[in-house]
Amino acid sequence: MKNFIYIFFFAFLISSCKPTSNIITSKEIAEKKGIYTKPIASNTTVKKDINKKKEEVLKPKNTTNSSTKIISINTSNDADINVDNENTNYLTSQLINAASDNLGINYRSGGTTKEGFDCSGLIYSTFKKFDIELPRSSYEMAEKGRQIDIEKAKKGDLIFFINRGQHRINHVGMVVEINGDEIKFIHSSTQSGVVISSTNEPYYKKTFAQINRILE
Repeated sequence: MKNFIYIFFFAFLISSCKPTSNIITSKEIAEKKGIYTKPIASNTTVKKDINKKKEEVLKPKNTTNSSTKIISINTSNDADINVDNENTNYLTSQLINAASDNLGINYRSGGTTKEGFDCSGLIYSTFKKFDIELPRSSYEMAEKGRQIDIEKAKKGDLIFFINRGQHRINHVGMVVEINGDEIKFIHSSTQSGVVISSTNEPYYKKTFAQINRILE
């Protein structure tokens, strides 16, 4: 009888984690929604605009732990960045684009490469690409930066969850879009791999824990 209860609970947990029609599962869909920008051939005009954007990058303010820092900006994927929106922070755009380039990649426990990511592995490797050092686990990441109210969330913030049956934060994603009270975030889920989900999905609405700002 106990085994039956365990099996039923496990099946219920998996079904509750299944994606809904609102999630974004590919770079093609993300591009149509304006979240992802395909790499383009570099040219003088784009480079000029990008160099101008670099001057507007804001480094993180001193927080409770000084290990979170920007040493330099990785310019290896300059051509990936859409610089048309003057109100979009250059570094935040790079981070979102770099993470979105992994859409569709499978979940892999402990993974930090395109062979597969776990949730913190995706965030860790994305920020590290731009020389921003974060802890390796979601629980430790939740202690970095500055915790903010959900109503003040911005693109590039980290969003954390406590999955059912757990007693502390064990899942993390990055905010990529905000529509009113809906927050869309990119993450690596155990069921679907790297996708963009929404806080309006019942599962994430129930398991939401907090939002941290890493970049000020």
